[in-house]
Amino acid sequence: MRGWPLAGLLLATIAVGGAEAVEIPVQSRQIVTFQGASPGERVGGLTWRGGIEMDSPDDAFGGFSGVAFVSPDQHLVLVSDRGRFASGRLVYDDADRPLALTGVEIEPIRNSKGEPLPNRFSSDAEALDVIHRDGEAVGVRVGFENLTRVADFALTNGRPGGAAREVPIPDWLSQRRTNRSIESVCIAPPASPIAGSTLILTEGVYDDAGDHAGWLLGNRDRGPVSYRGSSGLYPTDCVFLPDGDLLVLERGTAMLSFIMALIRVPAGEVRPDNTMRGEELLRVVGGDIDNMEGIAVHETPGGETRIVLVSDDNFSTWQRNILLEFALPR
Repeated sequence: MRGWPLAGLLLATIAVGGAEAVEIPVQSRQIVTFQGASPGERVGGLTWRGGIEMDSPDDAFGGFSGVAFVSPDQHLVLVSDRGRFASGRLVYDDADRPLALTGVEIEPIRNSKGEPLPNRFSSDAEALDVIHRDGEAVGVRVGFENLTRVADFALTNGRPGGAAREVPIPDWLSQRRTNRSIESVCIAPPASPIAGSTLILTEGVYDDAGDHAGWLLGNRDRGPVSYRGSSGLYPTDCVFLPDGDLLVLERGTAMLSFIMALIRVPAGEVRPDNTMRGEELLRVVGGDIDNMEGIAVHETPGGETRIVLVSDDNFSTWQRNILLEFALPR
């Protein structure tokens, strides 16, 4: 815990397996410094804004591999690799720093028949993004590995759920029944040249040039796309900035430490039949991070666009559930 100030012992609402919701304690601790920087100071090509570490005695809380914000009041949704949705609100202190995740609800992800996913092979959710219609969030799009697929789920009062509606993907992708298939799913915003299209990136599927294979799902922008990542790292999530540029979160390990890198890909690079390349904004190794797997972009109460990263603790006692927040320098 390294002596971080205690943000507070908070109660979260948990609904597991369709059972009646029960309240459990969730502890949030503010992370004040990162790579020696205080909030407002530069770290690489970003500005550090703060973070939190989250703990819960309930074993349903954890394993988060994807994150997205579904409303302007900082309500977010996460997916876990044990087939669960988690939703809650990210609360800020008076200095506009992340303080706690509150009002958390956890429920099972369901199949097309509305039943909870039956086993670990089918329930390994790795990525999600929000589906908007006329500017309103109406659903989430989720990518799964092992039983590789993409599916949509409706949003009700900021919570995803109900029966899955499967999204068609190419056979070469759906037939990759491994845990190195789909890692990233992100939907292009209105400012993007491919607005409304969904970008899918894989972790361990490669094209003929040895780059990470992907696919664009869109009415006009459909077809193969590749990503040339950093040596020794693998793409684990992606998100579009409001201006259409793409952020790719990469991760890896070295000497028993986690590594993460954040890459900014120009909007014009994201198109069918192209190999995407970008500029590194941040690279971190060591104890300030964990197994960083999810990335989202949202606007804070103070009106600043922020980049949020979350970790997957793999339900391990030696890993952590952390949320880190940054901004692009003005």
